[in-house]
Amino acid sequence: MTTTVEKTTAVTKSATEPGVLVTKEGVTTIADTVVQKIAGLATREVSGVYALGGGAARAFGALRERIPGASASASQGVSVEVGEKQAAVDLQILVEYGVSIAELARSVRRNVINSIEQMTGLEVVEVNINVSDVHIPGDEEEPVSDRVK
Repeated sequence: MTTTVEKTTAVTKSATEPGVLVTKEGVTTIADTVVQKIAGLATREVSGVYALGGGAARAFGALRERIPGASASASQGVSVEVGEKQAAVDLQILVEYGVSIAELARSVRRNVINSIEQMTGLEVVEVNINVSDVHIPGDEEEPVSDRVK
């Protein structure tokens, strides 16, 4: 990440103003993992995003999904830097073939920024998107049980 997230306090503002987590009435701390999950879920909501994470992360997530009671991580492919008032997000995504990557990136940024700012009150200073691959329908590897032996 190239952005430095501001780590100052704004104790003179009212607690009802958006984006103010430090007030004279108290401090609200939001864990990085919360922002990661929000960003991951907001990214997955955008049509044209096939998956998040690089190849190794997706393979590990697929293995985890096969374990009874386990589920894929909502923050896979997402890294964040969270300060007291601001957040920066890095996403690694796999896109569907045929989707305009430029338009998809705009939609993902808009949804991630809106979701994080609405849910946490943090100002999102940047959302960096790394498109690591294109998913081509029919190129999925067959499950082991479906392969001809």
